[in-house]
Amino acid sequence: MKKAMIFSILVAAVCLFTAATKDHATTIFVIGDSTAAKKDTTGGKVERGWAMMLQNCFDPDYIVVDNHAVNGRSSKSFIDEGRWDKVLEKIKPGDYVIIQFGHNDEKSQPARHTDPGSTFDYNLAKFVRETREHGGIPVLMNSVVRRNFLVKAPVIADDEQLRSSTFKDGAKQEEGDTLIDTHGLYAQAPRDVAQRMNCYFIDANRITHDLEQGLGKDASKKLHMWFLPGEEPSEPKGKQDNTHYNIYGAKVVANLLADALCEEIPLLKPFRINK
Repeated sequence: MKKAMIFSILVAAVCLFTAATKDHATTIFVIGDSTAAKKDTTGGKVERGWAMMLQNCFDPDYIVVDNHAVNGRSSKSFIDEGRWDKVLEKIKPGDYVIIQFGHNDEKSQPARHTDPGSTFDYNLAKFVRETREHGGIPVLMNSVVRRNFLVKAPVIADDEQLRSSTFKDGAKQEEGDTLIDTHGLYAQAPRDVAQRMNCYFIDANRITHDLEQGLGKDASKKLHMWFLPGEEPSEPKGKQDNTHYNIYGAKVVANLLADALCEEIPLLKPFRINK
């Protein structure tokens, strides 16, 4: 094990077990895109990012989740908009930073696009390096899957447009029984960077793939903003959003990722709870 990882473990152990009070709790920061982000919950809206539910997985007297993930952001735009600098200002020694991008790095717009093996990896490495420079402990995650059971995978659209769509705007293509990947090398790049930099890594892509595939093409809809017209009061015209989670889906995914965090970082296990 390399020196950086050993140092991170020692710092985390000291912070968790000698300063674990409400005033000195360890913070888990989350940076990422709409799959994790805070959502507008007014008027009974039910869309949720998985990181909105992460606090319910840990004892708040010891672990505080600070979610900075934002709809539509890529690793590039998150940096360019100054959002990363604001997180760096808050990190204290022993805090964790979960880094999860990819959905929007795949998009063609110059303000968001990065390339795996190149600019995407560079940005992920920047997050890791600067987290460590501020005494924090980086945790790389790859992207959660899209619920894509379509027999022919579509061209990647802008996931943010799904929020203004209705049921009738959804895909009319035939669905099969096998979940089809849409992330390609964007799901591999965080693993590669984690290995090169000896960083904690959570395979969120595999975890959510197994979840969705295990449920199958019909039951997996219950995780997402996927409603028939009249089924959900806040979405009277229905919706076919296979990217974003509803309350139930975000809770399920948050718990699975919290379990994976505790397996990867055993120091967190004593503070794991279920709500």
